[in-house]
Amino acid sequence: MDAKGWCEKLNDGHVIPVLGFGTYAPEEVPKSETLEATKLAIDAGFRHIDSAHLYNNEKEVGQAIRSKIEDGTVKREDIFYTSKLWTTFLRTELVRKALENSLKNLQLDYVDLYIIHSPIAMKPGEELFPEDEHGKLIFDTVDLCATWEAMEKCKDAGLAKSIGVSNFNRRQLEMILNKPGLKYKPVCNQVECHPYLNQRKLLDFCKSKDIVLVAYSALGSQRPKIWVDQSSPVLLEDPVLCAMAKKYQRTPAQIALRYQLQRGVVVLAKSYNEKRIKENVQIFEFQLTSEDMKILDGLNQNFRYFQLKIAADHPEYPFADEY
Repeated sequence: MDAKGWCEKLNDGHVIPVLGFGTYAPEEVPKSETLEATKLAIDAGFRHIDSAHLYNNEKEVGQAIRSKIEDGTVKREDIFYTSKLWTTFLRTELVRKALENSLKNLQLDYVDLYIIHSPIAMKPGEELFPEDEHGKLIFDTVDLCATWEAMEKCKDAGLAKSIGVSNFNRRQLEMILNKPGLKYKPVCNQVECHPYLNQRKLLDFCKSKDIVLVAYSALGSQRPKIWVDQSSPVLLEDPVLCAMAKKYQRTPAQIALRYQLQRGVVVLAKSYNEKRIKENVQIFEFQLTSEDMKILDGLNQNFRYFQLKIAADHPEYPFADEY
């Protein structure tokens, strides 16, 4: 098995490759690097590519995908591409327009997966993070069930093959699942997940509802200053993880990624470094013992890198609940 072949079945009948390439990079990283890294990732064997309107790189990611189709490396149907509906577009009348805008930037006819980036609705407009004169975020009030209906229409229109959510807690997932007249269940919930925040309870809940959990920051986040406390622990320097990497003659990143695969989690790996991109696709070549899986489970401390404290007083702030 390799990055191209191992897929998880989604509840709508489509399949998702279990290893994805994450494309988020801080603003200071030149867009040309995103283009090159995405091409390298496809060359290395990644077939699942994850981006978002928020990342401001869909033009480059789309360009990379199209250039790899044009040079014969892949066909469009070999690629599983995910985009995300940003939170300033959660009003029903804005959902389809936002997806069409992403497709225009990508120069693609459809996305394989379109997900609500977060349940924290913010004021519509051009600003990604609308603020008042005191520098406080300006929130919006939307009915997430109505937003979901607009997502369902995007699937019916063929603009997205599958639809899902991100950063939703159990209560918010249940709200969608219990919606009267629900046409399609979310196929996934993409959340922060790594050995320090293993999301065991949310994972079990998602599995019970046939929803795939997709892990972002699986390597402990790139620690962008705007989002992450710089004093937070560095996952890939964890002594237990490093000792295990030595034991298996692998990198700590490979151990952290393989951990997720064996739990039935679809995992995103973000690196713009060619050597590490190639290493990250080699997680199909070895297996962790059940004892070592338990040891990694023991690293959990419910530690979240992306706490989104700036939105903590939003009524739909997802991280106040236990899970």
